[in-house]
Parts: sequence; structure tokens; C-alpha cells
Amino acid sequence: MSDVRVFPDAEALSRAAAHELIDLGRQAVAARGRFAVALAGGSTPRRVYQLLADHEHRDQVEWTRVEFFWGDERAVSPDHPDSNYGMAAAACLAKLGLRPAQVHRIQAERPDREQAARDYQIEIARILGATPDGLPPTLDLILLGMGADGHTASLFPYTEALREERRHVVRNYVPKLQAERITLTFPIINRAREIRVIVTGAEKAPALKDVLDGPHDPERRPSQLLNPVAGRLAWLADRAAASELAREGCR
Repeated sequence: MSDVRVFPDAEALSRAAAHELIDLGRQAVAARGRFAVALAGGSTPRRVYQLLADHEHRDQVEWTRVEFFWGDERAVSPDHPDSNYGMAAAACLAKLGLRPAQVHRIQAERPDREQAARDYQIEIARILGATPDGLPPTLDLILLGMGADGHTASLFPYTEALREERRHVVRNYVPKLQAERITLTFPIINRAREIRVIVTGAEKAPALKDVLDGPHDPERRPSQLLNPVAGRLAWLADRAAASELAREGCR
């Protein structure tokens, strides 16, 4: 059974997620000398990032030992309002005194997004000491969200990237958005030491129920493909998102 943690509201969830990221960061730095984390985009994690940069939490992690990656990016410039990087930078990263070399954004604004995805795969491998075309490297934490259609990162229903078994980062065309994204794939996501999925809002309740308790249909609900090789997966949901789950401790 999946580890599902339910919180009264989005604020309580955000505070719990921020505290967990801090704890996992400390553990990674103590064990391996650094913390490699891939951040989620979209609106859901913004409050988490704001909390990490506030006075209460800012000094609880050795931020100089953290390497920041992203789970996906839209095909926009880094200063565009829709940029996942831009959101995290404004909410958190710009306030932490980081060196530019610690921040590894996806350059999805480049016209050749196939090459941009390839270059990001090489960058992740370089930082984590892996071979670009070998087994996916192991990130300490991948923070994800989930959409009302069950997508995570930019792994949308019925898209080509769902079937990727070799590449760690790909360009993915999303027909319903008529847009391209660059995204990590399930092979690298599932090799992370820790995966946390944060889900808020009643509009996501049917998808969360399907992903956790429904029949296996990952083309329709891609988040069902979250299946860690050796790490831990936990779902953090507010009460509204968890409202259709019929399991002990989820109401």
C-alpha cells in the first residue's frame, strides 16, 4: 500500500513538505556531502519554496551543498511567468545565496528541444558522477505534483514519453496543450532515493483515487508509473484531494 499522508489544508501540507525537504537535505549532506533535489513546477509547490526561504527555515540546511534540478520545464524563457525555474527562483532560490553552478535549470526555451533534453541528461550525469548513457543516476529527492488528469512532471496521458525506457530526459509533445515540454522520465524518477508527490484541491480527488486505488491504466493516469526501484515514495495530499480515498487514515 502506498504511503499516503493527509493534511487538513494546503498550508499544513506545505509546511510538512518543507520540513521533510529540510530533513532529507540534512540527511543527504551528512551521508554523502551534498543534496541533489529535483524541484516540481506549477502552482502547488510555490508555498513550499517560500517556506524554505523564510527566516524560520533558511538556516536549517547547508544550501551551499545543495544541487538543484527540475522535474520538467515549459518551452518558455526563464523570466516568463510560466517558467518552473522562474517560479522557484523568485519564491526561494534567489534568497538562499546560492552559487550559479548549483542551479541546473532546463533550457527549454531553446528551439532544438531534442538537443536541450539531451544536454540536460548530460548535465545531470556530470553533476552526479554518472555515465550519460548508462543507468540513470540517483537523485536524493524528486519533488513532484500531480494534475487533475493524473500527469506528473510533464508526463501527460497518452504521450510518447510514458513509454520511454532508455533516456532520462526527453522532449514531450502534449497534444491537449499543443505544446512541447522537456521532462524527466520514469526511469530516472524511479531511481531516486526519495519521491514525494504533493497534491492539493478537490479537482484532483478523482485522479488521486484512480492512481492509488483504481485499475492499472497508466496511459490514462501516468502517475501510476511511479514505482521506486529501491527508494521511498510518499503522497502528501490535503483533505480535499484525498476526499475520495477509502482507506484508513485518509479522512
